[in-house]
Order: sequence, then structure tokens, then C-alpha cells
Amino acid sequence: MKPINDRVVVKPAEAETKTKGGIIIPDTAKEKPQRGEVVAVGPGKEDNKMTVKKGDIVLYGKYAGQEFNYKGVDYLIMREDDILIVI
Repeated sequence: MKPINDRVVVKPAEAETKTKGGIIIPDTAKEKPQRGEVVAVGPGKEDNKMTVKKGDIVLYGKYAGQEFNYKGVDYLIMREDDILIVI
């Protein structure tokens, strides 16, 4: 995969299945993860270099990105601006 312009492909982290107290969360109550690993980075736009790189763990907004499935794996594609922080 090779994103264009300022796009980033992120593999979302798995949703939590248990609370810190050990309570199992049913599938219907699981929240969409807001953390993931960058798997591909575009070249950037014009004179703006990309600040994230492949392998970075990032946090992004709850509704950021477009979901897609590639070879049985779920990914998000989003603009670099949708990423809030690199951990």
C-alpha cells in the first residue's frame, strides 16, 4: 500500500475485551479504538513533510479516517491532520 499526498494508513488496535477490574465487555458495548500503528505514509503535500513514519503508535479522533479491509485486515486511511499525537 502506498498512500498519496498527506494520507496515512493506520492499523487500529484491538478493542478492549476486559475492564481494568476484570469485567468482560460484550461485543455490543465495545468502543471503537482510537489508537493504532502507522503502516504506510504518503509523501506529503507540496512543501510540507510528513511528521509521522511507519511503525509509529498514534492516537486519532473517534470519527477520524475511512475504514477499509485489505487482505482480511481492517485499516483506516486518514489525513495526517487527523492524528492527534504520536506516542
